[in-house]
Amino acid sequence: MCGIAGWIAATSGGADPRSLHAMTDALAHRGPDDAGHFFAATRCGRRSVALGHRRLTIIDLDTGHQPMSNEDGAIQVVFNGEIYNFAVLRAELLTRGHVFRSASDTETIVHAYEEYGDACVGMFRGMFAFALWDARRERLLLARDRFGKKPLFVCEHGNGLLFASEIKAILTHPAVRPKVDLHAVWDYFAYRYVPGPRTLFEGIRKLAPGSYAVWESGAFTERRFFTPPDCGPYAGGEAPGDPVGVFLELLDDAVRVRMVSDVPFGAFLSGGIDSSAVVAMMARHSSLPVKTFSVGFAEARYSELAHAAAIADLFGTEHHELRVTQQDMLDELPKLVRYRDAPVSEPSDIPIYLLSRAAGRSVKMVLTGEGSDEFLGGYPKHVFERYVGAYQSIPAFVRTGLIEPLVRALPYRFHRAKTAALSLGLQNREERMARWFGALSPREREQLVALRPPCTLATDTLPVHSAPQASALRCILCFDQTSWLPDNLLERGDRMTMAASIEARMPFMDQDLAGYVGGLPDRYRVRGTTTKWLLREAMKRVLPEAILKRPKVGFRVPVNEWLRGPLRDFLLDHLRGADSRTREYFHRQELDSVLDQHMSGRQNHEKLLWSLLNLEIWHRQYLVS
Repeated sequence: MCGIAGWIAATSGGADPRSLHAMTDALAHRGPDDAGHFFAATRCGRRSVALGHRRLTIIDLDTGHQPMSNEDGAIQVVFNGEIYNFAVLRAELLTRGHVFRSASDTETIVHAYEEYGDACVGMFRGMFAFALWDARRERLLLARDRFGKKPLFVCEHGNGLLFASEIKAILTHPAVRPKVDLHAVWDYFAYRYVPGPRTLFEGIRKLAPGSYAVWESGAFTERRFFTPPDCGPYAGGEAPGDPVGVFLELLDDAVRVRMVSDVPFGAFLSGGIDSSAVVAMMARHSSLPVKTFSVGFAEARYSELAHAAAIADLFGTEHHELRVTQQDMLDELPKLVRYRDAPVSEPSDIPIYLLSRAAGRSVKMVLTGEGSDEFLGGYPKHVFERYVGAYQSIPAFVRTGLIEPLVRALPYRFHRAKTAALSLGLQNREERMARWFGALSPREREQLVALRPPCTLATDTLPVHSAPQASALRCILCFDQTSWLPDNLLERGDRMTMAASIEARMPFMDQDLAGYVGGLPDRYRVRGTTTKWLLREAMKRVLPEAILKRPKVGFRVPVNEWLRGPLRDFLLDHLRGADSRTREYFHRQELDSVLDQHMSGRQNHEKLLWSLLNLEIWHRQYLVS
């Protein structure tokens, strides 16, 4: 796990090597163990190429220095991530005459490109973002893994290009001036995050997951090499044999290959079925007790520490616990917005960072349960979405004039019913996808937000849309896997773990496992009101019944109480204070109403207020306007 940065630019502008060092210095937290830099000029001498790297050593501690080249130095690569099938690819490349000088998975990328060209990108099983300079053809290749586990940002300026693992590195370059993208702000109100390819910074965008891009002869083109299976219709037919058994074998293998490491590692353990399954598989393949790490809160109903401890005891792990306080939120939030280069749209970012920091004292890599819900259908919305047609068949005047006003007036303890009714009524599918996670509906945006950028919602720019004939479940899983997951949850996981200089690996997002599950009928994921049916059936062979029957809690932070208590003045100062940089985004009377409803306890607007607070902090951190 590392950080990469660089450019291709006119030699006369922005080619100073000091700029590359500034970019990699900005990524030092991603790679505190080593740094490397490469500079070259094109044959005509009019353009410069720069590749920079910061290294967190996980595999091949002695010979994995980057940038890494082929034998004659004509190919140079900087790489962030892990290639889990590198040993297989390496053996094949050796038979084809390639010579390796290291034991690193990075060198596999160099020789695979020599042998297969751009098609090599589709051969890598793992999480990755890399930049490769081919001096003979004078072309720069950028690539990002299938599901967007590893980030890669680009910024075109003039006839050149900047790239980096994090936006902060791009912002150090003298050619870049930070400016807010109002189109992206509008999208943020609709999603609670900014869907790719946009970012909140004008001119800086994300390379889409499952894509590669080529700069050659002054032109920059992007191509998709992978689309999740769930974005297409089910191919039909019955699943042969024992799907539960096959799933369990694939999950076991996905965990096993992610335990390859030359440094100590462990697992994040919440006590839920996802992380418990990962720890159970790890215990099968470890001769020593697995190191596990759990986080909780003083508020007992938000804490799963007792459940995590039970799993740790069951599998004999070396267990560590951390409790997060209200003061931690105040102390860490502004810093974490800076780490993320974006609003911390999920409050759980903070405990994840604190847990990563604690884990970093004894390990450099952890396995997590991330992605299980988005691939196996683990949220209530995956049940509700199947009833969109039935709900929308109710006459509109009944839904909007009777049902929805009554639902809006319900207290927070009915939040799932409120979310279901208000989401199911949205005709636009992409609007509905975003609304399921508590973002503002079109009507709510119109009421609250005064900002009116000359654009529509990002639904037209989302990188992938599901096939028209896909089932309701597959449509929502496609959105989860191509937007919610890479642009929010995976971005969170990457920034918060890398801020603490540790690597996170996610077995549930293994491409072979995802491919198998995506080829099964819908009922293997959601059956009646049972979510993640396939995982639950598989874990009957592994986990205690009490874990399997536990209702889904999710990683919730007591934001509702904290915003009314110790964070109240902090919130009001940021949103109502004279120094607020976002006040003009809102209709003042409507914002005051939302704040008053929350503070009085009449309604719970924690998700909205948390989003607005973080947007303000982001503006203050980057001094954008």
